[in-house]
Parts: sequence; structure tokens; C-alpha cells
Amino acid sequence: MTTHREAVPRLTRRRLGPIHIFFFTVAASAPLTVLGGGVTTTFAVTGIAGVPLSFLILAVALGLFVVGYAAMSRHVANAGAFYSYLANGLGREWGVAGSFVALVAYNAIQIGLYGLFGVALSGFMAENFGLELAWWVWSLIALVIVGALGQLRVDLNANVLAVLLILEIVAVVIYDVVAFAHPATGSIGTEGLQPDELFVPGVAAVFAFGVAAFIGFESGAIYSEEVRDPRRTVARATFAALTFTGLFYALSAWAMTVNVGPDNLQPAAVEAGPGLVFGPIAQYASPLIADVANVLFITSVLAALLSFHNGVARYLFALGRERVLPQGLSRVGVRSGAPVAGSLVQSILALIVILVFVVADRDPLLDLFTWLSGMSAVGVILLMTGASASVIGYFVTRRTEESLWQRAVAPALATLILGGLVVLLVVEFDTLLGTDPASALRWILPGVVFGAAVLGLIWGLVLRGTRPEVYDGIGRSAVEPASEDENEEGIQLQSLRR
Repeated sequence: MTTHREAVPRLTRRRLGPIHIFFFTVAASAPLTVLGGGVTTTFAVTGIAGVPLSFLILAVALGLFVVGYAAMSRHVANAGAFYSYLANGLGREWGVAGSFVALVAYNAIQIGLYGLFGVALSGFMAENFGLELAWWVWSLIALVIVGALGQLRVDLNANVLAVLLILEIVAVVIYDVVAFAHPATGSIGTEGLQPDELFVPGVAAVFAFGVAAFIGFESGAIYSEEVRDPRRTVARATFAALTFTGLFYALSAWAMTVNVGPDNLQPAAVEAGPGLVFGPIAQYASPLIADVANVLFITSVLAALLSFHNGVARYLFALGRERVLPQGLSRVGVRSGAPVAGSLVQSILALIVILVFVVADRDPLLDLFTWLSGMSAVGVILLMTGASASVIGYFVTRRTEESLWQRAVAPALATLILGGLVVLLVVEFDTLLGTDPASALRWILPGVVFGAAVLGLIWGLVLRGTRPEVYDGIGRSAVEPASEDENEEGIQLQSLRR
């Protein structure tokens, strides 16, 4: 194990504040993509008008997770995020298991988004400029752009995401105003917020789709080594991201029920898809604004690609630094301080998967995007379940300033609720995929996630028996959180208490 702590690779400190983390997490959630893709798909599949209420309920449930997550973020600052949380709260083997799940889950959503991006940009360019290229050409162009940005300073990435996210939020706000101003029934109804419109047959599918829409809000801890004040920044940004996305999704989904009419939601969503968003903007605002919104839909996906790319690169960095994976993954840029090796590996992996789907002639939306985003949803919620349990384990033997609610009650409730959501996602996986319930894919794809967990657990046990010096450092090579007013010179890398 490394004895000179100053030699341990680390990411550049103190470049990110709460606003930066907020942009990273909300950009990963991609509000315009969720509205144009996720919400319309949920209405098309279920026809349930109570979708807006489901977002509020999920936000409250996920808020219980954030209570414990935020409490632990004050004590554990590691680019491995969930990996480090599980290692410190449940045991080193479980940390490795969590890291393998995280790599599968975040790589899956990142790579799957290339399919959505390629289709969206291909259609837009063909319709508006007569330039017809295969979807994968545009996906590969995006891959080069994202890979290049991933090599740069993290605050520059945050600034790019900020511009894209602000523009995308403006587009959604325009839609909301137009939709509420033109209700299908002549008045603004509240069906979308009524419990009896949500808790009907098919509600499980609504929550399954809803969980997928929130993926990304939880990723703030990945940047905990690079923030100015780890004790407060991650917690504040995560609470803000969850609150914003929950309310924003609910408001926009409600606007859609008002504009389309609760009785016409399913046929309209099946026929128009994302057109439910862009059609009203073109009709009641201006065709030009609708075209701009279409462009922002595409940049929304690009912003999510960049955000998840940065997250995966940091997981690979953390695992390389602690030698759970090859140590070369811990290489950082001399000037940028970015995890350049992890960034490059993620780009190569994405390239390979895209080419496999191209050669196999699989559909970029129905297969690449849908399959991988479904896997990601299962993996992320499984990670959040384990992280909530790890909060309880971490604080059991430590005397800290956190309250009983933060240390035990909220994390215990979150563990139960999130565990239930994992079961729900697996049971309803055929609905997420849009496949026949008898399809083997409904078990194979979530099985990959659980298989990754088992493989990681086994690898953790192997490290314990064969490389004890590596095993002892799992989840420990973190930058101990320091308050914002401490001098940079006074900050040292320290192992967390075992």
C-alpha cells in the first residue's frame, strides 16, 4: 500500500461549487429529454393521467435517500462515490461489488444515449438540410466531442453543461406556458395530480418509467474530491437537483395532460411522441422556436452524454488509484487535472458497443437506447439501495453531529422503499423494454446488473485473500472533507478511518 500519501493520484481540488454540481446532476437527468421522450412514452404505454403526481411521490421517496447520502458526503469524499460509501459502510467486498454495478449502470445509460442522439440528429438534419447520414455517423461525431471535453478541466465541462441546460430549461418553460394557456377542455384541470388517476391498473409501469427519469440526480458525490467545500457542496447540490427535477417534471407532465386532455393522452402520445412537445410550440408560439426546441432536445442528450461520461471516468479513476482495477486508470491530466485515462477508456468502450450494434443491424432506439437505459435504471436504484444501507452501517460505530433521523431512520426507510423499487423495475422490465412478457431479454438485461454485483463481490474476496495491501485500501484513498475556509496548502490526502 502506498505510504507517501502525497504520491497518490488525485483530481484537481476546489474547482467546483454547488452551482457546478447542480448543472452536472440536472444535465444528466436531461429535463427536455425526459419530457419529450420519457413522459410521452409513459403516456403512450400506460395511458394513465396521474403521471405528474408520480413524479412528486418519487421525489419524496428519493428525498429519504438524499438525507443519508448527504450526511455521509460530509465524511467521505471519493470520486468512486457509491463504491466508497459501500466500502466504508458495509465492507470492502461490497464496495467492489457496488463499483462493478456502477460501471455497468453508468456506462449503459451513457452508451445508450448515443442511440437516441444519433436518431434525433439524423432526422433533424435530413428534414431541415437534406443531409441524410446514418444515425451512427452522428453518434460517432458526438462521441469524439464528448471524449475531447472529457480530457479538459472539470469546471470547463460544467460551464458547457450550464449553457446547454439553461437553454433546454427555457424551451421546457415555453412549452409549459403554451400548454397551460391552451387547455384541451377549455380550463386547466387537475386530473394529473389526483391520486385516483394514478393508482389504477398499470401504476407499477408508471413508477418504473419515472425512476428512470431521475437517473443522474444522485451523481454529485462523484465530484466530491473536486468541490470547494465537500462537507456542504454535495449535499446542497443534490437536494437542489432532486427538488428541481421533481417539481419540473411534475409541472411539465401536468401541462401535457392539460394541453392534450386526460382522455386523449394515450392515442396522442402513440401518434405524436415527442411531437406532443414541439407541436404546440410551433402552433402557438412560432415554428422557429419549435425548431430551436428541437435543437435543444438534441443538445439535451449531448449534455447528458457529457455528464455521464465524466461520472464513469471518475469511477475508473478511483478504482485505478486503489488498484482494484489496473493502476493506469488513475492517470490524470497534467494541466487539466481530469481523469484522462478513465475518460479515454470510457470512449473506447462506447465506440465498441456502438459498432457492435451497427454490425448487428440493431435498432438504435428500440434496442441500443431502450435496452441499456433499462439496465441502467435497475443498476442505479440497486446502488442507491445499497448506499442507504451503508449509511446506517457507517454511523453505527461513529459518534458524529448527525441526528438519529439522518443516521438511521431516513436511510432505513430509503433502503426499504428503494429495495421495493428494484423489485418493481425487474418485475415490470418487459414494460420498460416494450417487449413480450415471455421475452428472455426481460431477465437477461437486469441479470447483467446483478451478475456484475456478484462478480465484484467475488473479486473483492479474491483481493482480500491474495492482495491484502490492496484490500485494506479499498474505499479509503479519499480526500478527507475540509471546510471551505481552510487553505489549500493545509489539505492533505488521508485514509478514512477504518
